[in-house]
Order: sequence, then structure tokens, then C-alpha cells
Amino acid sequence: MSARYAWMPALALIAAALAAGCGSNSPSPTPVVTVTVPASSGGGSGSASGGGAGASSPAQSSGAEPGIVGVTTAGALVRIDSSNGSITQTLVPNGVAGDEVSVSPDGSTVYFTEEAGCHAEVESVSSSGSNLTAIAPGQFPAVSPDGTKLAFTSEPVMNDACVPDPSKPGVAAEFKLIIRTLSGGAEQSLGLPAQVRHGGLLPPISHLSWSADAAMLAVSTSAVADNEGWGVNLVSPSTAQYYADSSTGVTAVPVTGSPDAQRSYIREGVYLPDGNLFISRACCGGVPIHNTSRLMWEVSPAGGLVHQVAIGFPDLDHVSLSADSSGHWLLYLADHDLYVSQDGNRPSKLTTGLIAAAWG
Repeated sequence: MSARYAWMPALALIAAALAAGCGSNSPSPTPVVTVTVPASSGGGSGSASGGGAGASSPAQSSGAEPGIVGVTTAGALVRIDSSNGSITQTLVPNGVAGDEVSVSPDGSTVYFTEEAGCHAEVESVSSSGSNLTAIAPGQFPAVSPDGTKLAFTSEPVMNDACVPDPSKPGVAAEFKLIIRTLSGGAEQSLGLPAQVRHGGLLPPISHLSWSADAAMLAVSTSAVADNEGWGVNLVSPSTAQYYADSSTGVTAVPVTGSPDAQRSYIREGVYLPDGNLFISRACCGGVPIHNTSRLMWEVSPAGGLVHQVAIGFPDLDHVSLSADSSGHWLLYLADHDLYVSQDGNRPSKLTTGLIAAAWG
């Protein structure tokens, strides 16, 4: 797990123990992935197991997969061959942070976070690796499917070296979701409601994803205390004043199903083109931190299970979720390993050594 989620005993945002409980920098175990085969695949309603480095990749059966951009553990922004996982181009050599990177719908521009010390900047680079442009202070950029808007967060950088002073006036006001119109630079800002700011448990944004019609944002927020508080809010920029809590234009995606829905949580979620969500569902929150399951699900906006994509590794974080514009291709990271799934079928490990990835 990135160090940005392993700090904050002072503000009670994220417990340091979270890094040990939800992620690991140790080598990943040999993958064993189980999925429910969708009826459309011709596999019926049974299960398929396997996966891992020795499994055939989706590319070997299709050849029509889109491209992938990623960020390496060394901080390089790269293009990845989706047929074999090799790096084909380095766009930015260093300084790039995870776990979000985003590509414009025409493929011409890649948006990413550059991080240096306690400062983070949303930047863009052309698909050729030229025209490096600083856009605004912030993190986690997500470009809208129509290419007209860029969402990102302006919250403080969160890592072991950057702990905001809890006594500093205005710290709570720094947690904002920004939506910028790319053509003119106009910005909309959504912060936290007063009751959340005054309560001191400030939910940082950890990932952003637009709906296909660019009318909604899936806003993943990370834990506010120990291993509790992860969630996904569906935010309507046209009506919402805030990005969290129960308020106009904000709907929390509920956790449903087994195991232990009451104590389980959604670690991260992204929109699919049909309006459903691809999520990483974890169990269980609480103290001491001990995750017993990680499930990669497609769910409805109301949280109902539509399809199980994979059973992940209980002791690894599953993040950087991404769906391509057709909805046929999904990817995610399990720790630093990149998994790819075609049409909801069994994911296979494509490559390793990444802290972010996306289709594009």
C-alpha cells in the first residue's frame, strides 16, 4: 500500500497499522483466483479457478484489448503492452504518484499526479511524452468520458513525512473535490459539510471515477480511524455541495452480501459504462485489523451484486480499478501486481511493479 494511507494518528484519519493490515511490500503469493463465470461466456453459472503468472492472458484469446498506462514503483509514468505486460514507452521518468492515472477519451493526453516532498501537482503529458503541463495543485485526476472536465482533489499530501498540524486553522477546509472545465479553467469546489469538519474525522479522497454520461462521480474515500470508514459516494456535481456525508446530491453505495455486510467495506469503486460499479469489497473493518476476504464485484449503484469478477488476496490491497470505455475490459492492482479481466471472466496477472494503472 502507498505510504499516503499509512499516517495520521494525529488527526485520526488513517491509522499507521493500516499499512500492515491491508497491504504489503513483501512479494505477492502465488495467485489463485476464483470467479463466477457469466452466462454470456458460455460457461454456465459454475466457478472457474486458477489464474496467476502461469495462466493464459485475456490478450491471447482476443487481441482486441485497449492500451494500458501505468505508474511504476519507481515513479515512472509508462505505457504497457496489454498483450504481454512489457513497458513500451516511458512518458515521465520519475516523480509520479499512485494510485490514479487517467487518459483522455481520444488518447492524446495522460493526466497524473506529480509528487515532491509534501507537495502534489496534477499534470498532463501528451501521448508522445511531450508537452508536460502543470495544471493545478492536487491529486487523483480523472478526466470525464467526454473529455471536457477534469476532477481531482486538493487535499493535503498524506505520507509518513507529511503530517498536517492538527492545530493549524483551516486544515479541514483543505479537503476538497475540484472539478475543472478544461476549455476555460473554471472550477467547482466541493468540500466537507460543517458537521464533518468540526468532528475531526476527515475522509480523504482516494480515487475518482466518472459515469459514462459525465453526470456523476464515484468518489472513493479512505479510512478515518483504524480500518473503518472506507466507502464510495456517488456525487452529482450539478446538485451536490459536498463530496461526503448524507446530503443533497450525494449517495453512499451500501455494502451488501456475504461475508458480514455490516462490518465489510468498499475499498474502492469505479463506474462501468452501463452505470453499474466495479468495486473492491473487503472484510472486515475494526480493531485489531484483520482482513479475511477481498472480493472484486460488479454491483448496482444500490450495492446489489451483479457479478463476481474475482476473489482476491485477503492480506493485499486491491486498488487502481479501471474499466475501458466498452466495459469489456477491467483491471486492478493487487499490491503491485496488475490483473486484467475480459468480459468479467477470470483475471490473469499481466505484470508487476506498479502503483497505478488505467486503460487508455
